[in-house]
Amino acid sequence: NFYLGTILCQRQVILFILCVCVCQSGAETLRYSLPEEMERDSFVANIAKDLGVPLSQLAARKARVVSEGNEQLFRLNQNTGVLTAKESLDREEICPQSDTCTLVFKIFFENPLQLIRGEVEVRDVNDNSPVFPEKEMVLKILETASPGSRFPLESAQDKDVGINGLQNYSLGPNPHFSLATGTAKNGVKYLELVLQRQLDREEQGRAEFTSDPAGGQSRCRGSRRRVLRGSALCICPGIGAIPAALPAEPDHRKIPHKMVVKATDGGELSAHCKVQVEVLDVNDNAPEIALTSLSASIPEDAPPRTVVALFSVRDRDSGDNGRTECSIDGDLPFSLAPTFDNYYELRTNAALDRERTAEYNITITATDWGRKRLSSQESIFVQISDVNDNPPEFTQEVYTMSVTENNSPMLRIGSMKATDADAGINAHVNYALVRQEGKEQPEVSVNSDNGDVYILRPLDYEKVRSFEVTVRAADGGSPPLSAQAVLRIVVRDENDNAPVLLHPGPDSSAAGELVPRWAPSGYLVAKVVAVDADAGQNAWLSYELAKATEPGLFRVGLHSGEVRTARAVTERDAARQRLIVLVRDRGRPPRSATATLAVALVDGFSEAHLRVSEEAPAAEPDGPLTLYLIASLVCVSALFLATAVAALVVKVWRARRSETETLPTFPTTATESSAGSLPRSYVYDVCFAAGTVNSEFRFLRPLFPCFPAGLPPGPGEQRSSVCSQDAANLGGEGDWAAQVRD
Repeated sequence: NFYLGTILCQRQVILFILCVCVCQSGAETLRYSLPEEMERDSFVANIAKDLGVPLSQLAARKARVVSEGNEQLFRLNQNTGVLTAKESLDREEICPQSDTCTLVFKIFFENPLQLIRGEVEVRDVNDNSPVFPEKEMVLKILETASPGSRFPLESAQDKDVGINGLQNYSLGPNPHFSLATGTAKNGVKYLELVLQRQLDREEQGRAEFTSDPAGGQSRCRGSRRRVLRGSALCICPGIGAIPAALPAEPDHRKIPHKMVVKATDGGELSAHCKVQVEVLDVNDNAPEIALTSLSASIPEDAPPRTVVALFSVRDRDSGDNGRTECSIDGDLPFSLAPTFDNYYELRTNAALDRERTAEYNITITATDWGRKRLSSQESIFVQISDVNDNPPEFTQEVYTMSVTENNSPMLRIGSMKATDADAGINAHVNYALVRQEGKEQPEVSVNSDNGDVYILRPLDYEKVRSFEVTVRAADGGSPPLSAQAVLRIVVRDENDNAPVLLHPGPDSSAAGELVPRWAPSGYLVAKVVAVDADAGQNAWLSYELAKATEPGLFRVGLHSGEVRTARAVTERDAARQRLIVLVRDRGRPPRSATATLAVALVDGFSEAHLRVSEEAPAAEPDGPLTLYLIASLVCVSALFLATAVAALVVKVWRARRSETETLPTFPTTATESSAGSLPRSYVYDVCFAAGTVNSEFRFLRPLFPCFPAGLPPGPGEQRSSVCSQDAANLGGEGDWAAQVRD
């Protein structure tokens, strides 16, 4: 029998390995069967093949197996997809006093989260022999007991089930007793000893016999034999009271406790009864939350109903005391969805925004339905991962930076800053100039990492006052997002240009000016005109008389550059005066230029004309300027003659009509002009340096048709002396020529 049992067991193992029963329901439930007592790491199923999932997806989606309860009984190999048993499974230990033993497990997939239910039925193997509660049972029977009397015996127990469990009893040979078996309404088998013939104590006072319980397909495994655990109930022999001293393990709460009670009187008569105690549940256990799967982070663009976590709730109580419900504390964009077997999914129910809330601490509360409701909580920490949904933003739309001209190359003048509300590489900003076709390469560069602005080459304010470029800031996302800002560079002036003289010209060593001896104080001699290419205070010019033959005779306007007489000219003043005018800007350090003026003090036109003609250098006779001067002289002379004739005619005509001689009237004052021009009503003569190309406009005192006592001048009269006298008479407070400018 031993060898036969061994062969049968080996055949069962081979049959299991070759023909594992796999079935799949509509709810994606995988069902397998496995005999108990298999070695550790025994093959259960090929999960990847049964689910039709490529092996690469198992590792990519982090597939794993989780068993119910604290002990993990199975292992999933992500490389092969094979499900194995971690340890040898003992059905009697896993599922005591149960005809069927089904182990439930879950296959979890992440990205996206998926749950698949699986069941493994652990089949019974006949590895336990039936045993009686006691090795020796003693029955005291009166010799007067009539045949047919029945005496209950304690039944044997077998941990195996089905055909491997207890089947029948046999009694050793004896003439007085037999065994009778039966099945109660609850399916429990009972055993009775039946008296077959009358007993006679005097003939035989003691009878001993052996009863053997038998099980199907006996299998001897001495190392796996277990002693049947006695009932948890006990009885007080004297009064028959059964104390409520049950253990607190949860298994004893759901399993009915049974025992056989024997009552014996003083006459050795006895009776038997069976006692079954059911334990009523009390709500003394709070729900237990077991987190099965959790996504450490979810992207902020995750759509609603995205599964974040999966957990189960277990309550060791029964009935309403073990019925649970779950909720989320606070107003959060998450919700709970029950699945099956007290499993719940934590899902998103609204759009997420990492820039608004980067992480959530979700508190889940599980509460039972008992009268005194008990609850427990579990916190789930969820981080929201960033998605590149925010472009960079410049702190300003237009950045204005300045640089002083003549700067050193690669000079840093400032920095541009753009921020990105995203995180990680999506928030890393790179800066670059926006190149524009058809335009020269700008004189500026921007550091791509930190936005520092550099001027590449020295700038010249006189050439470039300001310029603008466009700068783009792009993040490191895929695809990248960008923004633009305008960078305006303003070039500051530096005092790198000295004043430039326009009059007198820089080519003339000394400009000649004519001043009459009768010139009063404030008489305009000349005007020095200068410009500066710089700007601001670097171009603010001031004029001063640096050196003069007679310092007290002339003065220079500080801002106008006008050279005037500081006092009236006297006969003692030298005929030739040399003036040096200093023109200076207000830069730091200041720059300057000098103008040299030669001033001749003259008594009359002829004298001045001759002196200037004698000193004037010879000029090219064919120069264009000479031609222009000759034409101008002809025009002025013609105008002068016409004016003289007209004045003579008018005077004669007036003299005839009036008894009183009236001298011609002229304006008493001449309007000053910053340009030095005289009103048209004044007639003046022009003197040029004869024979020179660059002859300048020389002073000539006003010339009027002066006639003594109404008579025209005679031949050979000196017109200048007469006109000087008339001018003195018309001047009022002084010579009228003092009012003539430039």
